[in-house]
Amino acid sequence: MNAPVRIDLKDASSFPSRRVEAWKYSDLRKFLRETPEPSAAAQVTGEGPFAALGGEMLAFANGRAVGADAFVASGEQTLRLRFVSDAVNTGHTASVRIAVRPGARLLLLESHEGAGSAYVAHNRIDLDVADGAEVTRIVLADEPDDVLAITNAEVRVAPGGRYRQTIVTTGAKLQRQETQLAHAGAGADVRMDGLYLLDGARHADLTSVVDHLGPDGVTSQLTKGVVRDTARGVFQGKIVVERGADGTDARMGHHALILGERAEVDAKPELIIYADDVQCAHGNTVGNLDAAALFYLQQRGIPLDEARALLTEAFLVEVIDRIEHDGAREVVREWLTARL
Repeated sequence: MNAPVRIDLKDASSFPSRRVEAWKYSDLRKFLRETPEPSAAAQVTGEGPFAALGGEMLAFANGRAVGADAFVASGEQTLRLRFVSDAVNTGHTASVRIAVRPGARLLLLESHEGAGSAYVAHNRIDLDVADGAEVTRIVLADEPDDVLAITNAEVRVAPGGRYRQTIVTTGAKLQRQETQLAHAGAGADVRMDGLYLLDGARHADLTSVVDHLGPDGVTSQLTKGVVRDTARGVFQGKIVVERGADGTDARMGHHALILGERAEVDAKPELIIYADDVQCAHGNTVGNLDAAALFYLQQRGIPLDEARALLTEAFLVEVIDRIEHDGAREVVREWLTARL
């Protein structure tokens, strides 16, 4: 399996272009040809979108850690991980390492909060889920429409581990949320979901690679998106079942609505299987709102724009309903509704 691209904002030669297969839909070099000036220090204000759920906070402002830059979870804990950007025409990188001890349970509430304009943000997350541990990672990305924002998460799930991920985003000039996950199998259970809601000229890229390394592992993946105007949504999902990973059960689905004549969705679901006795499947659909359903709602006195919003929310809510934590699910539902 090809190694992921390692971006370094101090090295322009590391910026991938569309000639790199994994980046052919998200040409970073098109927008970023030279290394950006480093962002100045910034302040973290407020408590972020997950404040009501409490827990501890780990924050980065323009790439600089406000306090600790790593976290070790034991027992049952909640961590609010905040990446705050407040810059203009500059760039910054943040790196964080999170380890979850055997048997621990962590609710990881991650937010990407942007102010200013035309900045470049690159965030790196290193996450270890130990034997029998459980992690629920919920990501809300809300950034200006003229910025470049790249997040690389490298996740390792040990035997018997349980990992739940939901990424919800409204995109940016070019935004990429990438997850590389090493799946140990042996009872490990992974669910990786995503949702993008894009308008204007926004671009969002949800890319993931799940590498099944051992037998009897489970992966379930559901991504849904809606694009309007001239926006562009990208989904790249790859599931690799290595030799010896017999008994793997891996399923992936991507479904999108295009609500503008110039909007675009690029989808590339992949299954690469080297093992026997596996259950693997993937599906992909791209379409428009159901005209009959729109007509039905209008006949009952619901204005067209409201009818579209209701049907759009009904389409997307399946992803949100898969969030098992009640409080996190309600925060995400309210966040999405406000943007519809």
